[in-house]
Amino acid sequence: MAKDTDLPRSLAGLSRELLARRLSPVEVVEALLVRIEVDKTNSFVTVTAERALERASLAEGEILAGRYKGPLHGVPVALKDIIYTRGVRTTMGSTLYTGHVPGHSATVVRKLEEAGSILIGKTNTHEFAYGPTGDRSYFGPTKNPHDARRITGGSSGGSGAAVAANLCYGALGSDTGGSIRIPAGLCGTVGMKPTFGRVSKSGVFPLSWTLDHVGPITSTVEDNALMLNALAGHDPEDPYSVDLPEEDFTRDLGRGVRGARIGVPMNFYSEHVDEEVQARIGEATEVFASLGAQVREVEIPNLWDTLHAQRLILGAEAYAVHEERLENEPESFGEEVRERLMDGERPKAYRYAIARRRGMLATEEFDRALHVVDALLTPTLPITATEIGQREVSMGDYEESVRSALTRFTGPTDLTGHPSLSIPCGNNASGLPVGLQLIGRPFDEVALYRFGSAYEKTAAGGSTTPQGDSRRY
Repeated sequence: MAKDTDLPRSLAGLSRELLARRLSPVEVVEALLVRIEVDKTNSFVTVTAERALERASLAEGEILAGRYKGPLHGVPVALKDIIYTRGVRTTMGSTLYTGHVPGHSATVVRKLEEAGSILIGKTNTHEFAYGPTGDRSYFGPTKNPHDARRITGGSSGGSGAAVAANLCYGALGSDTGGSIRIPAGLCGTVGMKPTFGRVSKSGVFPLSWTLDHVGPITSTVEDNALMLNALAGHDPEDPYSVDLPEEDFTRDLGRGVRGARIGVPMNFYSEHVDEEVQARIGEATEVFASLGAQVREVEIPNLWDTLHAQRLILGAEAYAVHEERLENEPESFGEEVRERLMDGERPKAYRYAIARRRGMLATEEFDRALHVVDALLTPTLPITATEIGQREVSMGDYEESVRSALTRFTGPTDLTGHPSLSIPCGNNASGLPVGLQLIGRPFDEVALYRFGSAYEKTAAGGSTTPQGDSRRY
């Protein structure tokens, strides 16, 4: 069995070791299962140990026989527990589904299996994926690997924490108001919300039909692009899926950013932000300028209206998804999630129509800004991880609900569908991660990975992380 210290941290690094036959998939899975057994983050609700070892043995035989499928072959990954997995319990973090075992797998699961990856388990989620804190689940709160007293963010908190704690080499999450990028930002990982329609949602339990996205959470930008290579593609089973030619999202990772144009919004994203978060974002902006990028201010109007529209649509559609269960079994929902769901019954139909109209206008407003720059740079979140159970937070003299603060900078592009990437951007004085968000043109994830990779390589030298890595396992 491989020593725990022999395992590479990145998916790409592991892939090279597996292809060179210096490590075996079985050894890797065995080592990760030991880590998961002693882990304290509550990242996993179901560990598929027997299945993972069987698939690892199969992958090892295929690689030894020269039937290598690509960079994900033999790589252990995890799935947010709203993603249907044939023969594996899928709970949605709810008491209603604690024994639910689907008879089919989501399209993204089939794609990962076709790429040769190994499912090592299902990760904890905020109940029915309806919460950005990640601390309301039938299985209890997920705990931040940097400080167990603090939230991971949600609703894909288990996926974010599992990757941050090195329990798997990548994980899938879903993003409706920020649920991939929020845990990525709070846990110090890389999270991509792809363009709406880029990745199939078929077989993923819905929160909001017109806002849900599915995407990867990983340790590095390259790892994330490799996972998106496997996930992207048209799916006739998903009515929102877009049919586009296959592409390699890693193709520009080494291109650099000299001459590229990066826009920093003048409003909204700089309002009511923690001072240390703002400082890290300012340092990151300077890094891009030092790499030769042209950094300029841009204006995106009406962003508060856009955020309010996204929240109204989310609430209305979430209620519609759960209407029958709310009528027949209201006591089966946790109190906080039930109250949020019931709020979705109140808006009048014309307000939903106005919110939909705002979404169309907001898409045009982002597109206009992205016509003069190649990507937008913002904080992923205005705050760092709050304490588990905390529901109010202060930024200077501005007070806000934690839920509102966590989704404030991520919600707008769930409405417009623009691809949005969160990457680590150093830590605050307490060692808690700060997230940097890059927003791109529709279906231009390649550009976001290019910019993210350039920043990541520079930041790895320590210029933007003076506090160092404070993970406590």
